[in-house]
Amino acid sequence: MQADVELDAIGLLCPLPVLKARKRLKSMASGQVLCLLATDPAAMVDVPHFCAETGHIFLHSEERDAATAYYIRHA
Repeated sequence: MQADVELDAIGLLCPLPVLKARKRLKSMASGQVLCLLATDPAAMVDVPHFCAETGHIFLHSEERDAATAYYIRHA
């Protein structure tokens, strides 16, 4: 999947990946896609929950090397 912005949160633990995603999404336009790279196992739950709470759209996740890529569409 193609993303407009890629954000590296590899090595950061909860809640930092989601906090960094929130900050980055604020500067993005509606409809743009953020790819969040994270290694924190809690991100698997935190990212979809964050999207549900904020109205952003969780598109999907996929394994990429040693990290997981989470794709979020700005609402």
